[in-house]
Amino acid sequence: MTENWTGKKVLITGVAGTVGQELFRQLEKMDVAEIVGIDCNESELFFLEQSHLDKENIHFFLCDIKDRESLEQRMRGCDIVLHAAAFKHVGLCEYSPRSAVGTNIIGVQNVIDAATNAGVERVLFTSSDKAVNPSNVMGTSKLMGERLITAANLRRRKDDPIFGVTRFGNVLGSRGSVVPIFKQQIEKGEAVTVTDKDMSRFVMTLEEAADLVLETALIFKGGEVFITKMPIMNVVDLASVMIEELAPRNGYKPEDIEVKITGARPGEKLYEELLNSEEVRRSMESEKFFIIMPALEDTEYSYEDMSTSAATLPYTSANAEAMNKKDLRAYMYTHGLIEPTDMEETEKVQHLKVV
Repeated sequence: MTENWTGKKVLITGVAGTVGQELFRQLEKMDVAEIVGIDCNESELFFLEQSHLDKENIHFFLCDIKDRESLEQRMRGCDIVLHAAAFKHVGLCEYSPRSAVGTNIIGVQNVIDAATNAGVERVLFTSSDKAVNPSNVMGTSKLMGERLITAANLRRRKDDPIFGVTRFGNVLGSRGSVVPIFKQQIEKGEAVTVTDKDMSRFVMTLEEAADLVLETALIFKGGEVFITKMPIMNVVDLASVMIEELAPRNGYKPEDIEVKITGARPGEKLYEELLNSEEVRRSMESEKFFIIMPALEDTEYSYEDMSTSAATLPYTSANAEAMNKKDLRAYMYTHGLIEPTDMEETEKVQHLKVV
């Protein structure tokens, strides 16, 4: 995959965010011609800029995706746009729907218009499992973003950008995710708060999320939604594993820290969906991906070095088997979500294998 990015000029929206920064870190290791990072988070953008002052092919700009003219200016000369900027927290979007609409819907349309006017080649939009049968403002806004992208691809002219979508689950360890929240609670000896004992989630690491974006950005044909198959966890099992592993390191016995069930928050689902029953009938499945074909046209693509077949079932965290606690513990160790405490633990982790 690395060589396919050689010589590309890439713009990342939301470069100061968790996923945006990881995309930047991975692209920085490749032989790209230029990286342009934009964000409206001034402080984080400043720190990124200060740590890359010696790189002539890396540029950072303050830019809000609600400002289409500024977006277009920054996109000129770029080949690929990776659109990662979004409001992603369910609760905050629920109480501030107008802001969610401005960034997650109007912002996407601005990216489409700016990329088209600037002569960009490819645009990939990063979506969320919460866009499937949405029950909250955040999910609804991401679904609308997906529909804008697929519609833009449908009406594209010969020299317009090719538009595509990648949809993924919860990124463990990202800012605002449950892993750092649980860690803070355990460090203080507080109860670990879980909203419901039956809650399950699709999970992936930050590195896996960025890999998905960078891989699909170069292979989509136009208008598809790419979904990576990923493991499932029960949130109460995650809390239990983290208590067992981290409580002793902070001077507590695991039994001293309880799991407190607080009740689901407004708009929060008990389980997540990545592919619903309506989408199945126009989806293909490979060993690694589900690929949803555009809804507004009768299209079926083929992909080099990827064997596909028709998808048959919805893909939800309720109808697939979740990792047991042993596998969840191994997943967290092998992906650096829990750090080994000494050399003996490090050697033991190297022999863990997630089934």
